[in-house]
Amino acid sequence: MENKVQKTKKGDLTGGSIGRSLILFFIPILAGTWFQQLYNAVDAAIVGRYMGHEALAAVGGSVATILNLFIGFFVALSTGASVVISHIFGGKSGGSDIGKATGTAVAFSLIFGLACSAVCYIFTPQMLEIMKTPAETMEDATVYLRLCFAATAVVLLLNTESAVLRAVGNSGLPFIYMAISCVINIALDLLFVKRFQWGVRGAALATVISQAVNCLLLTLTLLFTKQPYRLKIKNITLHKDIFKRMMHIGLPSGLEASMYSVSNIVMQIAVNALGTVVVASWSLSGKLDGFYWAMAQAANAAVISFVGQNYGAGRMDRVKGSVKTGLRLFTVMTVIMSALIIAIAPQALKLFTTDERVVSTTYTIILYFVPFYFIWTAIEVISGTLRGIGDTKPVLITGIGICAFRVLWVLIAYRLFPTLFCVSISYIISWSITLAAMIFYYKKRMKHLHEPMPE
Repeated sequence: MENKVQKTKKGDLTGGSIGRSLILFFIPILAGTWFQQLYNAVDAAIVGRYMGHEALAAVGGSVATILNLFIGFFVALSTGASVVISHIFGGKSGGSDIGKATGTAVAFSLIFGLACSAVCYIFTPQMLEIMKTPAETMEDATVYLRLCFAATAVVLLLNTESAVLRAVGNSGLPFIYMAISCVINIALDLLFVKRFQWGVRGAALATVISQAVNCLLLTLTLLFTKQPYRLKIKNITLHKDIFKRMMHIGLPSGLEASMYSVSNIVMQIAVNALGTVVVASWSLSGKLDGFYWAMAQAANAAVISFVGQNYGAGRMDRVKGSVKTGLRLFTVMTVIMSALIIAIAPQALKLFTTDERVVSTTYTIILYFVPFYFIWTAIEVISGTLRGIGDTKPVLITGIGICAFRVLWVLIAYRLFPTLFCVSISYIISWSITLAAMIFYYKKRMKHLHEPMPE
């Protein structure tokens, strides 16, 4: 009874207006991801301003793609923890189970994070060579990537702990801690890169230290909370049944993230062949339109937690209603944001670099992508709903519609037309194919929504 009262009183997303619940839960997640994007942008601005476009290409380009491949895989695995915990929380039962779920999620992050750090640190040079990283950026890229890989366990743990809090309806604290982390990162960037002139090593250290602070704050919160999801030392182990449920949902998400990253690696190799200016521009475009991607990820996270709780509570009406409401809400936001990015880009890009070639090329890339972001928003909402009910089929849809298509595109179309436009247009086509398939499957799945997903 005590657990039920606590859950109903705080963090419960199973009652009230769907739109209001979604937006109030979404806003702190969005603010947190925007802060994260802000310090990524400041990182790039400081490096680009004080070290030139070659250093900018070194910390972006191949490095960013490789980090997304490995860290993205394990972070996506944490989706399983988020869904399982939201189901338990929404079901208003199982106080001990939710504590064990928290411990399992933390244990998983530590074990796999440390293993990933060791392997990836050793093979960093080989990975950069496979990516055909330009020779002039190889040394800086190796230093930056190795420092980031050394902190993989920290990154996985902070993402997992944030997911735990969001799963129980608390999106506020992860935002506050992310904001603190961002301020620290920006201050250390200026100190290490501008004042001490430590170059890309300083930029990497600033990022790692700020992430460690974020992780510490999240860990202390989970250790000292009075709620049933409290992290207890004795629970930090892989509880078999809970871990199996988490992997059932999380592993397909991790594989999807890996396939997506592999396709981006193929695309990055194609971009690398177009020269350092294009590599720097490709990286820089992500620093500006990354604010959209942060919003899309926040929308997906909000939908997963909202649907997860309501599915666990048996509120199928709210599960279906979240899709209609989410599509309207987040599509409007996307259109507004897309227009804003296009409008401010010409001047905003000059904050990152004084190289007119990079500014011009980056703006061209933005014009290729940004007008079509509403397609990806719809994918995030629908796939978030499916993941929230524990459905793993989106991985197959994404694997074919995005990953396989892009690889084939580079192998066939890009060889015939090796241009920036040819690389860029493949993204819009793959999004459109994936959305069509996702809508088809979603309608089919909703007809059988009351049927549980197989274990």
